[in-house]
Amino acid sequence: MKTLSKIIVLLLALGIGALVFGFVLFSVTVTRDDVGGWDKADGIVVLTGGDLRVEAGAKLLNEGRAKRLLISGVNRKVRREEMQRLLGLDAKTFNCCVDLGYEALDTVGNADETRTWARNNGYTKLIIVTSRYHMPRSLAELALVMPKVTLIPYPVTPRHFPETAWWLHSSTTRVLVSEYLKFLPAVARLAAQRVLNWRSDRSVAAVGSTSSNG
Repeated sequence: MKTLSKIIVLLLALGIGALVFGFVLFSVTVTRDDVGGWDKADGIVVLTGGDLRVEAGAKLLNEGRAKRLLISGVNRKVRREEMQRLLGLDAKTFNCCVDLGYEALDTVGNADETRTWARNNGYTKLIIVTSRYHMPRSLAELALVMPKVTLIPYPVTPRHFPETAWWLHSSTTRVLVSEYLKFLPAVARLAAQRVLNWRSDRSVAAVGSTSSNG
């Protein structure tokens, strides 16, 4: 009985240690100020919910990085005229190349809205714009519903986000902890999907091989 208790305590300690180590790694990654790639894509997708995101999307569109821009999760009270002023785009560019998505209420909704938009336009390569701390979960949710679409992250650093020593800022730490706990189930679902798809592919190949030999 004592041996079993020791094993349970050891497993709990290892689990907590793994969670803490994962959180530190996650936080260091999302607070690192690395420069995004300069690849072009079919479309740009901005996930609303943080400052400077839509401005970054407009900048990328003006630079010719993609054909169209989707802003996913727009508040239903925001009219197109207001969004055009916020983006700072001329009327011609805005009317021809910007789509507003009003259906998404969270990151899962963003993924569904983006999948529909990409499918309708025949896009297979997208630049994803969102806050730096939100990017890992966004990519996981998007990859779940669009496994064959190439996703290029373009992380944005929010205002007042500390450039160094995030652990000294309680508000930033709370945001990172919350986002990390949301990221874990998303990446777990993605990993499970990829394992199941891999097993499915292996099973199909095995069946085909058996049939041909028979």
